Amino acid sequence: MISRRYHRVALVTVFVLALVAGVVVGAVGLPQRIASTVAARTDTGEVAQLRAERDTLAAQQRATDDFTTRIAPGLVRDTLAGVPVTVVALGAEPADTRAVTDLVTAAGGTVASHVALSPAVTDPARADQLRDLSARLLPSGAQLPTSSDAGTLAGGLLGAALLAPADAPAPDPQQAGAVLAGLAGAGFADQPAGEPAAGRLAVVVTGGAYDGVDAAGSAATAAALAAELDRRGAGAVLAGRDASPAAPVGAARAHPGPLSTVDGVGTGAGRLATVLALAERHAGRTGQYGTGAGSTAPVPSV
Repeated sequence: MISRRYHRVALVTVFVLALVAGVVVGAVGLPQRIASTVAARTDTGEVAQLRAERDTLAAQQRATDDFTTRIAPGLVRDTLAGVPVTVVALGAEPADTRAVTDLVTAAGGTVASHVALSPAVTDPARADQLRDLSARLLPSGAQLPTSSDAGTLAGGLLGAALLAPADAPAPDPQQAGAVLAGLAGAGFADQPAGEPAAGRLAVVVTGGAYDGVDAAGSAATAAALAAELDRRGAGAVLAGRDASPAAPVGAARAHPGPLSTVDGVGTGAGRLATVLALAERHAGRTGQYGTGAGSTAPVPSV
């Protein structure tokens, strides 16, 4: 059995490694830029040395990430024991969603439902359709938030269908299935597989920054959806690849609330932080984790 002291020492080690990984990621591009600048004015020997340094830094970052990924299941063990979790993918890399899902299971949690939302959810051109659909698909007896924001309404719909409040009965699985089928039929989600169950927590896995003329609006829609899910159950975590203003995590951090956020979900440290943040949220605490703007620590201290 792993002692508490060992657990704390191991976790502190991951904190340090996560910080190192962040520094390395930032440093990887530096020698490349230097090399391109000096290429025209120096001999090939110096350029080769700079490239070798760049490659060494990149290899160190990969090794750090691999180490964190390997020890993460042991560090999260039993932190979500018996807790059902609803996993929502919104513009996420499939590998990120799979890795987070696997860690939820390693932590003792269960994946109650898995929902893959399409890019249409954050498309400003389809916001009116999403608002209308949220009202029409709402399960009987449930209420939507008093908001005109499409992301908030979509979060209210998903929360009513897929999250069990502490002081109310769990949603009806058949009604939940009808909600997901309706979203899929309108192009807002992938066709659901199997009958959904109610979760206590939700994790929303997203990608990086949106592009286009209304990138900030798309990011805000995704952040609002996650924030409403946080209000519906025992809490939620929004995880993404970066924390820039046009990314969902950055949009959420621009308007702080109880929603926990994690940037760097494409790394082992970021995925570890996501699952530990879920456990922390289940305990009633919140935090902003990663190495991007607005983060307060690389990983929760649990």
